[in-house]
Amino acid sequence: MMKFWDRSIATQFIVLMLLALLLSQAISFLISMDERGNALREAYKGEFLSRAEAVARLIETTPPALESDITRANNTLNTRYWVTSEGPAADPAAWRQAAWSRLTEPFSTSESAVFIAKAIKHDLQHDNTGARQTTSPWMDVSSAEWHYPRPAKFIRLDNYYGVGLAVQLDRGGWLNTAFAKPAMSGFWTSQSVLTLIVTALTLSAIMIFAARGITRPMRRMAVAAEALGRGEATAPLPETGPEDIRHTAQAFNRMQERLQRFVADRTRMLAAIGHDLRTPITSLRLRAEFVSDSEVREKMMSTIDEMQKMTEATLSFAREEATVEETRSIDLSALVQSLSDDLADMGHDVTFSNGLKIPYRCRVEALKRAIRNIIENAVRYGQRARVSLARGDDSIEIIIEDDGPGIPSNLAEQVFVPFFRLEDSRSRETGGVGLGLSIARSIVRNHGGDIRLINGAPGLRAIITLPAIDTSSRLPAAA
Repeated sequence: MMKFWDRSIATQFIVLMLLALLLSQAISFLISMDERGNALREAYKGEFLSRAEAVARLIETTPPALESDITRANNTLNTRYWVTSEGPAADPAAWRQAAWSRLTEPFSTSESAVFIAKAIKHDLQHDNTGARQTTSPWMDVSSAEWHYPRPAKFIRLDNYYGVGLAVQLDRGGWLNTAFAKPAMSGFWTSQSVLTLIVTALTLSAIMIFAARGITRPMRRMAVAAEALGRGEATAPLPETGPEDIRHTAQAFNRMQERLQRFVADRTRMLAAIGHDLRTPITSLRLRAEFVSDSEVREKMMSTIDEMQKMTEATLSFAREEATVEETRSIDLSALVQSLSDDLADMGHDVTFSNGLKIPYRCRVEALKRAIRNIIENAVRYGQRARVSLARGDDSIEIIIEDDGPGIPSNLAEQVFVPFFRLEDSRSRETGGVGLGLSIARSIVRNHGGDIRLINGAPGLRAIITLPAIDTSSRLPAAA
């Protein structure tokens, strides 16, 4: 249930709206139920009195022999007429019983007549006993409601819509009439259910449209944040819509601008430091040439050479960082396999397996450099590299395994620090200045991933983890 509730904002809007609709309908029904019942009773009473007056006038203007035909012809599904010689005032309960007996007998054999009679009888079984005790006896009908020359007696048969009337005719007899309507079936009538369903569907469609309008900027922002976390250059979000959404988009655009400016400033500073170091290094080299002691001179020149390599590596890294490479879709498996094949053709012991096709969006040259650095480290310090790919639900792993001595577990993170070297496993003659792993991790993290080093038995396993990217939801790149 919670999984369904947390699925989307549109789902929550629709569920809350439907609950509000049901609650409002129930409250409205409770408030209007009594008023509606009173209005219906008065409407039924007015129609009943009007028809009874018309039948009384018709009987008095026709021969007595036609009384039975007239009353039978005017009977309806809910109304019965009959003529008696005695008045009803003496025993109201007996008159009610006689009226119910006539109303619960179908006046014809049609299905509707039988159905109405059974419905009235069903309501009588539930309500008539209490009605005898709560309803009032015969009452006079006011002149505003009754326009016949002689007064009539009115009585209620139950607490719903059953009423009775008795009026004395000019020739001495009494015209009796009874009316009953089956009790209301409650709130859940077919019409109310249909109305509720149509209203719910209409409001749901409106809420879906409104929720999409609200969540569309949020989805766009989520995609932009994911792209920014992978180092992609994205266009600023549109600063439109409601005030809250507009302010959020403005805050995101400002954050993106500040991050890009910070990275650019850091890269420029790094390049400037590397460039400015060239002059003093050259000066030191010239001065070292004049040192008379050959042993000291060789040590100084070795140190200066190392400083030169570190400076050149720093400048190279800064230049690549400053270059904005376009993000595009590739087959990641084909990229890794081509790197492995190139290194194998150069005489290195590199093998690749598990070449399943994996479409991926990345900055190709940067990611290629990161993977190459890891594979070359495996070959240089572990004799060989076994490369494979694995795909999970939300990540892609590039696994590089070697047969080297591994790395002490307490140094698994420190080896990613710029210029850090493991002296016992790497000598200065092997090349490198300790920036390879640092550059590789920086590139992978700019793609939203990371690199982990895990000691094997023997060897070392380097795992490059990249986030699985839904390329269908990407944003257009910044111009």
